[in-house]
Amino acid sequence: MNMVKEKEIHPSCFEPGMIIMNVCLSFFGAVIGLQIITTLGVTPNTSIIGVLVALIVSRIPITAFMKFKNIHRQNLVQTAISSSTFGAANSLLLPIAIPYLFGRIDLVWPMLIGATLGMSIDMCMLYWLFDTKAFPGKAAWPAGIAAAEAIKAGDKGGKQAMLLLYGIVGGIVGSILKIPMSALGITMIANMWAMFMFAVGLLLRGYSKDLFGIDMNALYIPHGFMIGAGIVAGIQILLVFLKKRKKDVNDIEQDDTPYTRDESSVRSSLIRGLILYIAAGTILAVLSGLYTQMSIGMFAGWVIYAAFACIMAEFIVGLSAMHSGWFPAFATSLIFLIIGILLGFPPVALALLVGFVASGGPAFADGGFDFRSGWLLRGMGKDPAFEIEGRYHQFVSAFIGFGVGAVTVALSHDMYFEQGLFPPVAKVFVATIQAGVDPTIIQNLVLWAVPGAILQALGGSTRQMGIMMATGLLIVSPAAGFTVIVGLLVRLLIIKKKGEEAMIPVTVMAAGCIAGDALYGFFNSLFRIGVKK
Repeated sequence: MNMVKEKEIHPSCFEPGMIIMNVCLSFFGAVIGLQIITTLGVTPNTSIIGVLVALIVSRIPITAFMKFKNIHRQNLVQTAISSSTFGAANSLLLPIAIPYLFGRIDLVWPMLIGATLGMSIDMCMLYWLFDTKAFPGKAAWPAGIAAAEAIKAGDKGGKQAMLLLYGIVGGIVGSILKIPMSALGITMIANMWAMFMFAVGLLLRGYSKDLFGIDMNALYIPHGFMIGAGIVAGIQILLVFLKKRKKDVNDIEQDDTPYTRDESSVRSSLIRGLILYIAAGTILAVLSGLYTQMSIGMFAGWVIYAAFACIMAEFIVGLSAMHSGWFPAFATSLIFLIIGILLGFPPVALALLVGFVASGGPAFADGGFDFRSGWLLRGMGKDPAFEIEGRYHQFVSAFIGFGVGAVTVALSHDMYFEQGLFPPVAKVFVATIQAGVDPTIIQNLVLWAVPGAILQALGGSTRQMGIMMATGLLIVSPAAGFTVIVGLLVRLLIIKKKGEEAMIPVTVMAAGCIAGDALYGFFNSLFRIGVKK
């Protein structure tokens, strides 16, 4: 008897049915993303919606539809719709709203081209960096776990499906009761030290006025903290790739864990990414006529700084998303805008700079969630060739989503802007440029960068304690802080009483909580839009 196992072949993203499904759902995701970010100021996670649509379609008794019972096809659908949603709303509409609000409508199209390039390079860098020591596939990436568990539950059913269903119901009910259920779910999955520091940041931000009589945001304390933590995080990543870092005794994960990307290829990828960002920044500057407003030296400085800022922003946002599921993309862009002001770039250059930087981070974070889903569904890297093949098809699916999102924004942005509908944070960026930076802010940024850097260095590259505390400081949600603390206590109690094995079913329910929170947030946003109309 032949006992040789037949090699599994990953479904192709180029199948006609796959392309049609991805394009249709990507258009739906882009429209939803644009509508919600302009009316409510947030962007919903549509990954779970993509999974549900694929599951429903797969039950239609027609051969072309039944193909979507395959979990890997569902993963490609989920990747396309989420990429389109975040791409259209965060990476494209937000950047082009900045020059429009700045009174430079002539720069909207150059900014759209520059933002599309920035978003695309960001996704390429994630593709090159995912499942390396810096951004491992085995890290939390919580929203990715939620999507993967939903797909697996739909495929297998049974006890796992019931656990996921209980979690989804709990997530929806808790969200209705204003409990941040995604924070609870993430706490059961992510690194405990990272989540503890995240909670500390959330609580300090929420009660700084009551406890200390200071407004941390007005003093730019969170921003300074993130600058310090971000610089050290960038150094830690570079040291990993340069093989100059000794084994971090604080790291929980072992260095002998196999990765599907080796460090030599990643080093070359970082160089390629920097070159691509410099090229994209130059294209943006030329198309916008920016080169006519600055000296040659300042022009070169702007291009280099823009490229550096894009890479650092994607590292900060990616690390936050990887460990907590939350990513302070807007706040990170604001940090590099403030530094740009301090460097003396002219106002128009600053408007284009912050739009360019803002175009990338969300694509990196959302792509990380999608790749994590695929990594789990494909066997957690046990078959490296199959994993790389599947990740490639996800990569192409993401670009289908980006393409549909870009076309949707290009054709519809006038309709939103003429009605006075803009992403709220775009107004913050423009107001910051027009107001300039007070000298006292500079002092606060430098002062609070020091503890941020120290905490990040002490925590090591796995725990990301500085980045996570800074992320918490940038978010106003004390309720989430308390929820994380409660979740950590429950997790510790379960481990103490029953051991680590007992966390396996809890993790499935936690993924359900995240999915339930995402579903409630999605449909609640649609309902609120309907009420506004």
